[in-house]
Amino acid sequence: MKSLWLDRESQFTSDPIPDEKHFDTIVVGAGLTGLVAALLLSRSGQRVVVFEARTLGAVTTGNTTGKLSLLQGGVLSALRSQYSLKVVLAYVEANKTGQAWLTQYLEQQGVPFQRRTAVTFATTNDGGQQLRKEAAVSRDVGLDVHFSRDPGLPFPVVEALELEDQAQVHPMDVLDTLARDIREHGGLIVEGVQVQNVGSEQPLEVSTRKGTFTADTVVLATGTPILDRGLYFTKLEPNRSYAAALRPPVGTSIPQAMYLSIDAPTRSQRTHPTAGGELLLVGGYGHTAGRASSPKQHVDDLLGWANKYYPGAELTHTWSAQDYQATNLMPFFGKLPRGHGRIFFGTGYNKWGMSNGVAAALSITSDILGGQSDWATAIHHRVTSPQGALQAVRLNAGTAKRMIEDKVKVRSNPEITDETRPPEGAGVVGLYKGEPAAVSTVEGKVCMVSASCAHLGGLLTWNDAEKSWDCPLHGSRFTPEGTYLEGPATHHLQKSVGKKKD
Repeated sequence: MKSLWLDRESQFTSDPIPDEKHFDTIVVGAGLTGLVAALLLSRSGQRVVVFEARTLGAVTTGNTTGKLSLLQGGVLSALRSQYSLKVVLAYVEANKTGQAWLTQYLEQQGVPFQRRTAVTFATTNDGGQQLRKEAAVSRDVGLDVHFSRDPGLPFPVVEALELEDQAQVHPMDVLDTLARDIREHGGLIVEGVQVQNVGSEQPLEVSTRKGTFTADTVVLATGTPILDRGLYFTKLEPNRSYAAALRPPVGTSIPQAMYLSIDAPTRSQRTHPTAGGELLLVGGYGHTAGRASSPKQHVDDLLGWANKYYPGAELTHTWSAQDYQATNLMPFFGKLPRGHGRIFFGTGYNKWGMSNGVAAALSITSDILGGQSDWATAIHHRVTSPQGALQAVRLNAGTAKRMIEDKVKVRSNPEITDETRPPEGAGVVGLYKGEPAAVSTVEGKVCMVSASCAHLGGLLTWNDAEKSWDCPLHGSRFTPEGTYLEGPATHHLQKSVGKKKD
C-alpha cells in the first residue's frame, strides 16, 4: 500500500549526516509539525537539524487525506461535553491560526491548493441528532455553519452541515516546499536517522543510530512521543484508518465538497486534480491500531462502499494512516515533563493534523523564542474533566486486560518451529522455544522475529493489509523483518528470539 501523495518522483534528497555535533534545536520527525517548527526556528537565525527515522512525510503527513478544515465531524460537540466554551473556543482559534498560516504560506510560495466547502453529513436519525449538537457548538464558537438536505452526494442523507471556504491540499507539495525553505534558511534535513533517546541535562544529548548529537532545545514531532516521560502513551489511543484513490469513468460528475460522515463507520470523501482528470479520494473504516482481526477487511469494506456509489471507478491507490486521539480529546503540545523546559512535543491531533499540527508548531516555536498566544494559554491551563479521566482509566484497563489475555492466548496457539511457513501474505504468532515469536511470509520470504513489541512487550498482531507487525497496546509498528515503522518504540524487533535488542 502506497499513498497517492507518496507515489511520485520526489525532488527531495536527504542531507548527509552532519559533521557538526551541536545545534541550537534538533527537530525529531519530518512531518508537518516538525518542518513548520524547523522553518520558523531557522528563520529566527537558529542552527536547526531535522532527524527523520524514515523519509520525508513517510508516516502521518504523507498518508493523510489532506483536508484543512474547521468543520471536523463531531469534534467540537465532543470537546464541549468535557470543557468550558472558553476552552473549545481556544481549540477553534488554534485551528484557525494553523489553517490561516498554512494557506497564506502556500499562497506566498505559489503552491496550488483548492478552496472547498466542508460538509459533515448524517445518514441516520442518531447521526442527525449529533449533527445538530455539532451545529450548536460550532455557532457558539463563531463558525458560520448552515444546514443542507442535499449536499450533492449520490446517496441519501438525513441532514448535512456545511462550512464554506475551507481547503484541501497535496500534503507532499506542502512538505517539499517547507523543506526547500528550511534549507534556504540554513537548516538541515537528514533522513534515515532514528532518535532513540534524549537526555535531560544541558546541553541535551540526543542519541541516534548514527551517532550522538547535542542541542539546546529538542522538538519531538513524531506523531506520538518517542520518550516515555509524561507517559503520554497511556493518554493516547492509536487509530488506524484507510484511504483510496479512484478514477471515475469519463463523464462522471464527482461531488466537489469535502465530505465526512458523523455516523459510524466514518466515511470521508474529496477530489484531487490531476493532469488526467479529477480523482475521487475516499477514506475511513478505521479501528484501534493492532486490534482488527483483518485490517484488509476494513480496506475491502471501504472499497465496497465506494464502488456501490461510484460504479466503474478504477482503483489507483490504497493506503493507511495512524492518528492518535487523546483520552481527554484535546491535543497535547508544549513542554515535555522532566525535560527542564527544553524538550517540546505535539501529539493527539485526532485526524486533524493539517491545522492542529501547524498550530502546535506555532505554539512550540513561540515558546522557544519567548512568546505565547491566548489560545495556547487557555489550552495549557485546561482541567481534565471526570469524563476524560474515566476514559483514560478505561483505555489503560483495556490495555492491561489485552496484555494479560495475549499472554494466555499465545500459549494456546500452535507452536512455532524452524519449519513454520505461513501462507503467502500471512503472519502467525506462537511460542518458539518458550518465547513469543512472529513468523510471516511476504513475497516468498519467510521471516521470524520476536513477537514482543520493542516498546513495552505487547504481543504483536499481523496486519494483513500492510504486511506489518502492529502492537495492540500503543500502536508501534514494524516490517516483517522487524524494522521499526512508527509508534512510541525506539528500537527494532529482536531479529532472533532470545537475543538482545537490535
